[in-house]
Amino acid sequence: QVQLMESGGGLVQPGGSLRLSCAASGSIFSTANMGWYRQAPGKERELVAAFNIGGPTNYADSVKGRFTISRDNARNMLYLQMNSLKPEDTAVYYCKAYDKIMRAYWGQGTQVTVSS
Repeated sequence: QVQLMESGGGLVQPGGSLRLSCAASGSIFSTANMGWYRQAPGKERELVAAFNIGGPTNYADSVKGRFTISRDNARNMLYLQMNSLKPEDTAVYYCKAYDKIMRAYWGQGTQVTVSS
């Protein structure tokens, strides 16, 4: 089993910044294939940024240059630094990880609202 706990969401004005954190526990495979996803009301869940083992880090085109994913493998932590936030970034943000037999797990999500 894998447990994921996101934190760091909130209300921020356009142009502002937030840093999301995801604490992973249990039998995770590695932080090297963890990622962030988001789901806005009425829309499907979409990739925001994710690490790929042996490959490049993936970013959604809409967040390139503004968001940065990082990780601390020793602490099983995943982060998402979000700068220059826009109203269209408003969504519930989810952390995704895999266990040692590559089953996917999701956190409960953290709400990010960008509004003036």
